Amino acid sequence: MTRATSTASGCLWAVTAGAVAAVAAALVSQHVYDMQPCPWCVLQRAMFLLIAVLAGVAALWNSRPARLVLSGAVDALCTAGVAAALWQHLVAASSSSCNLTLADRIVSGLGLDALAPEVFAPRASCADAAVNLLGVPYAYWSLATFVLLGAAAAWALVTTIRQR
Repeated sequence: MTRATSTASGCLWAVTAGAVAAVAAALVSQHVYDMQPCPWCVLQRAMFLLIAVLAGVAALWNSRPARLVLSGAVDALCTAGVAAALWQHLVAASSSSCNLTLADRIVSGLGLDALAPEVFAPRASCADAAVNLLGVPYAYWSLATFVLLGAAAAWALVTTIRQR
């Protein structure tokens, strides 16, 4: 294993761990501190879990082309996560209902809410879910996490591109 491969794998494992930690924090917030999720929160949880799976597979798979594709997909998902977090805070948080929004349609369309309701069932309106943690809107914590994970995935991507 070359140094570049090792660096890329390390970044991808960090992305995997960070994404799983983000979902764990959301579940603790929900089940311990009664901060119930809206559809946009739930959609972001699904995105974090998909990011974790893709990054984990990329870290394990020692194929340069596969690592390039998977790292790129993780970066794209992180960008989508940033957009979802911004939409949640800037638009959806002002709405009393999240029913039939894009997030609600994706979550219910994929059947995530039925598959694992304790993780993926929206239980609050977007306005009710607009809470602060340490004075910062919860959606911005999610946004920051997507940015950090995306930066690590981008570094893995660049490192893999530079591999020979």
